[in-house]
Parts: sequence; C-alpha cells; structure tokens
Amino acid sequence: MHAALLAPSLLAGDHAHLAASAAAAATAGAPWLHLDLMDGAFVPNLTFGPETLAALRRAGCQLFFDTHLMLAEPDRYLEAFARAGANLITVHVEPPGDRHATLSRIRELGCQTGLALNPGTPAAAAVPFLEQVDLVLVMTVQPGFGGQPFRRDMLPKLRELDAWRAARGLRFRLEVDGGIDLATAAECRAAGADTFVAGTSFYRAPDQAAFAGAVARL
Repeated sequence: MHAALLAPSLLAGDHAHLAASAAAAATAGAPWLHLDLMDGAFVPNLTFGPETLAALRRAGCQLFFDTHLMLAEPDRYLEAFARAGANLITVHVEPPGDRHATLSRIRELGCQTGLALNPGTPAAAAVPFLEQVDLVLVMTVQPGFGGQPFRRDMLPKLRELDAWRAARGLRFRLEVDGGIDLATAAECRAAGADTFVAGTSFYRAPDQAAFAGAVARL
C-alpha cells in the first residue's frame, strides 16, 4: 500500500491570493496541490484555467500539481495544462470520447495519468483503464462545489478498486475527493485509499501542519 498523501484543494483557498494559498500548503508539508478545473458544462461551476497553473509556477510553487479536469471535452485542453505545469492530469470516465486515447496523450505530454469516477459511476467503469493509469480518483461528493458532506456509500467502491489493484499487482494511487477531513480520511484509508484531497478542512484547520502530519500518518 502507498504511504498516505495529502493534496490540499486550492478551490478552498483564498481566490484573491492563490499563490499564498498554494504556499500555505507547501509550508504545512503537503507534497501535492489539487487543482479543480471546471467548465460550467460537465459540472455546474467555473474555476481555474491553464494560466492559473502557469502563474503559480511563475510565483515559485514547486508542489506536485494534481490536476483534475472536470471538463466535457478534456482532450481539447490536455496540451495547455501540461505546458502550464501539470504533473498529473486526471480526466473523468463519464464524458463521451476515447479515454484510452486521452490517457495515452497525457502520457505523451510527459504527465502522469488519472481517471475519475463520479458518485453514480460504478467502480467497474474504471476496469478497462486500470493498467493505463497512475491514479484513480473516487469522488465522494457530486463534483461542482466545495464544502459538501462526505458520502459513505462510496466506501464499497474504494474497496472494490483496492481489491482489483491488489489482485492485478498494480501500483496506481487511489484518491478520494469530497468532504474529506481527518475522520473521513481515516475511513477511506481503511477502505484502501492512499491519496486525500482536502479543501475546506485543510484551509480552515487551526494548525495546517498538524493536519498534514495527521494525514501522512494514516
């Protein structure tokens, strides 16, 4: 099993001072920064674009950019996000298109590959792609907005994916995003998750370094 890893979600940071919010994640000891990209079509919200990633890089942010594309047409933007500084690009399985080709293109661009599943999408939808990905992201809320409550009915999905990972001898990370705090992270860890996206709970934590340390010890 991978060591537990925290990826603070910049969506919950201060949007007037995103570089400072990214720096807070680094100061707390988080190795990754989770960037939620929404297009107003696949999900009912708009967030950042490639220029935000590029600006964070120019500002000196060296965290691993865990880039989550909640886009109806992700293939149109892969090159832009890779060029802007993404380290891992996660796309959803749900939009139409050839996901094998999408994942191959992400790899060609020099980034790690991820596949995300919405709450209503069964774990089996990821099976054809498991040998092609570095990460599987299980959404534990319906994507679109931060601050939603954690859905415990997603825990069996994590267990399924963890079992398939072990049975096939694969090494992809198993990430959770949505309603993650120290208590729900522990539940997800017990179900096989190893990578934890925390937005509101991290940025509102009275001691962000202690929060990051607690996740790393799961």
